[in-house]
Amino acid sequence: MSRPDPLAVTVRRDIDASPQTVYALISDVTRMGEFSPETRGAAWLGGATAPVVGARFKGRNGIGILRWSTKPTVTAADAGRRFAFDVPGPSHSQWSYDLEPQPAGGTRVTESIAQSQPLPLAIRLMQRAAGVTDRAEHLRGGMMTTLDRLAAAAEIHHNAQDTVRP
Repeated sequence: MSRPDPLAVTVRRDIDASPQTVYALISDVTRMGEFSPETRGAAWLGGATAPVVGARFKGRNGIGILRWSTKPTVTAADAGRRFAFDVPGPSHSQWSYDLEPQPAGGTRVTESIAQSQPLPLAIRLMQRAAGVTDRAEHLRGGMMTTLDRLAAAAEIHHNAQDTVRP
């Protein structure tokens, strides 16, 4: 198994909801387990209760039988525009969600992950044992699922607000 390049994956999806609604959902890390097929749950650390730059949280993740946790740090918390965090570890991953209002309404969401180093061989072997032979494609699929689930939640919220308006 040759040493791969660091991963960089980006996906986009338009969501029929405001950037503020989308941001409120995606930046609430305690809800990430509802959206991401790889995240089992998350909780703020050190007294943090909201997304602010420097806040940390613990994420619990899994692929098949593999389980691990991380302690990311929020690096961007620009309501309605961008939410991002760095994940320490052997590959040092940066995750980001960029939100762009669309002229016809709604929000284009761009989710990205970029690693500064390739994953170590031991981790790649564990992923392969869990059935992941192409981590970039696995991430791409999971990220699209995340955005699809995020869209469903945001659009329900958006439509509920429309029915309340006079």
